[in-house]
Amino acid sequence: MSKPFDGWTIVFDLDGTLVNTAPDLLEALNHVLTNADLTPVTLDTIATMIGHGARAMIVKGLLAHGITPSDSDLDVFLEQFLDYYAANIADHSHAFDGVVEAMTTLSAGGATLAVCTNKKQALSDQLLAELDLTRYFAAIVGADSVPNRKPDGDHILRTIEAAGGSPERALMIGDSRTDERAARNAGLPFIFVPFGYEEESPQQLEPDIVLEHYSRLVSVVDGFVS
Repeated sequence: MSKPFDGWTIVFDLDGTLVNTAPDLLEALNHVLTNADLTPVTLDTIATMIGHGARAMIVKGLLAHGITPSDSDLDVFLEQFLDYYAANIADHSHAFDGVVEAMTTLSAGGATLAVCTNKKQALSDQLLAELDLTRYFAAIVGADSVPNRKPDGDHILRTIEAAGGSPERALMIGDSRTDERAARNAGLPFIFVPFGYEEESPQQLEPDIVLEHYSRLVSVVDGFVS
């Protein structure tokens, strides 16, 4: 007996889409800053850098203090950041409200779920494991596991392939312009979650659907596959 979502692959971004990682990323950045005798920054300072990599967040945090780091200093700061973050990766991070229930229903309905993230592979695997979310996904593909990361559409296409799916029957869910561009480049419909870390408005991004809460996700997916 067929299920309503058989043959469909639902691809999720990670930071700001599946999981609210901002609190732990901010703590890691402020660890670096305080070690350098600088005052901590607030989330507003670096929120739009989340999803662009740790290096971009560190640069933004230093620029807030009027400091432009050299490449060598940045390498040292990055090592400090990654060491601290890996040791505290899920202290405060949590799945967004309703996402586990939505994924459970989609999986039961035959959908295959995957993660396509610009987070490093090892950190992505670690975070999802510590939050007990790994079991939901047929593939988790981090930025350093592909030749070209998002917004290159190939990142999404490789994720779908790793999950055993087909791009003709796939959707992308994300919280950023990077995700939107990657979805368009891969030829996929794009579902935007506005509770992540993107400063552009839904009107500017022009997604296919704006998903205000994960309680609507199953019905939204059903609308695409029907």
